[in-house]
Amino acid sequence: MSKVKVLNPPQEFTDSLTFFDSALFHQVQTTGLFKDSKQFADATPKTSWSKIYHEFERQSAQADFNLADFVTEFFSLPEPIELEQHIVHKTVAEHVEALWPVLMKQPDEQGNNSLLPLKRPYIVPGGRFREIYYWDSYFTALGLLHSGRWELVKSMLLNFIQLQQSIGCIPNGNRSYYYSRSQPPILAMMADLLVSSDTETADTQFLIQCTEAMETEYAFWMQGAEQLSQPYEAHRHVVRMPNGGLLNRYWDDQGTPRPESYAEDMHAAADKQGDNKTHFYRNIRAACESGWDFSSRWLADPEDLQTIQTTKIVPIDLNCLMYKLEVLLSNYWGKLGEQSKSLEYLQKSEQRKQNIQSYLWNTELGFYMDFNLLTQRQSKIISLAGVLPLFVALAEPSQAAAVASRLKNEFLSVGGLITTLCQTQQQWDAPNGWAPLHWFAVKGLQQYQQDDLALEIMQKWLSTVERYFQLNGSLMEKYNVQQIEFSAQGGEYEVQHGFGWTNGVTMAFYKMLEGESAQA
Repeated sequence: MSKVKVLNPPQEFTDSLTFFDSALFHQVQTTGLFKDSKQFADATPKTSWSKIYHEFERQSAQADFNLADFVTEFFSLPEPIELEQHIVHKTVAEHVEALWPVLMKQPDEQGNNSLLPLKRPYIVPGGRFREIYYWDSYFTALGLLHSGRWELVKSMLLNFIQLQQSIGCIPNGNRSYYYSRSQPPILAMMADLLVSSDTETADTQFLIQCTEAMETEYAFWMQGAEQLSQPYEAHRHVVRMPNGGLLNRYWDDQGTPRPESYAEDMHAAADKQGDNKTHFYRNIRAACESGWDFSSRWLADPEDLQTIQTTKIVPIDLNCLMYKLEVLLSNYWGKLGEQSKSLEYLQKSEQRKQNIQSYLWNTELGFYMDFNLLTQRQSKIISLAGVLPLFVALAEPSQAAAVASRLKNEFLSVGGLITTLCQTQQQWDAPNGWAPLHWFAVKGLQQYQQDDLALEIMQKWLSTVERYFQLNGSLMEKYNVQQIEFSAQGGEYEVQHGFGWTNGVTMAFYKMLEGESAQA
């Protein structure tokens, strides 16, 4: 297995990390100057950092100091991505095709702000999200491939490998404040989209590059496994279960406020002290690594973010994606003639499958669940993450049938699938629905010939997307699938327009429906 590089911020962005620890950053973020903390975290200095710090120290000591004027004088603030909503398109598909160039960024130049420059073009989600995001990009790629933009998908994949080589992992996004955490591991699946195409099959060098990057990612998630010997013992992302097997969790080495949500984190942790505050920040960050920020999945009390315990949860979806990574590593090393490595990862995948079935399947509920390390039993939160065993094809047919029944009877609403059976103020709970989870569900059901239900879910999701588009002229980050006349709510920021993964999954669903029509 490849040795994982210790996470270490490259020298070129240490200035921005120092900025996040500065008195200036703290004062701006805690005085309510910006409604969204990410705005200042993404700002670009107009002069050298040393001059800015010197001027802040000097001017802030004066009685007439004005913080807003200081920020205006010394920083350029980012603008949200203009989506050209004044351009009217008749259909969602036309709108998405027009959006790709708007959401595409050309290779970055080296700067002195928080952006980690990428060498190749890439797609961003939209709105406040002006940088590439890791797991978002897999779902965006589904639509880009439908649009024939193979080279753009390949360049995004190579950008992730560039970041991995620089930092030691593929970060949450290409911002310096994301360096200490990743997101659900989709590099292997993204590579497989390309390797499976005629354009890349014959490119052995590309296959080697992808396989080595996948192995490096695997090493990142499994780092420290050899140190674990006791039941429920954990190190970073890996956990030893009572049967001796290994499963994974979300983690972040940092136990500090997130720069992009600094004011929110400081406010939420105001009553916590010492280790409790550090643990709170780390669990908040780990939830961000999950992509589900935030959800009742991570909370001891589903209504109280203060009870967040992400690092104490063994998530079903993460472990299914790790299983898929092991399966693809086995396949790819086999293609490259490395039979011993192929067998090694095949055995790892079989071991993980057994661990998932042992600890994450609930026979009584007929559903896959997360596992809580504190209670040493399964979580009580039933979530759409439970479809991932179908998506990666590790469920038995009887298990898939049970999951499908629960999806149809409890998750499926008028506008699509709700995210959990728990309705809270968190954005990854009911009544909201999300494009990536609809993709996992539909593809998972199709793996087990649950085609009628898959079709119904697709049709309801597309109807929701199309209805909102006809009324508002845009595609959204998330949707209220229980009350489709209302916009989705919840979360730390306003619902965003754009939106990368909604565009991608919607276009992929259109392609699937076209295929069904052609076969009819």
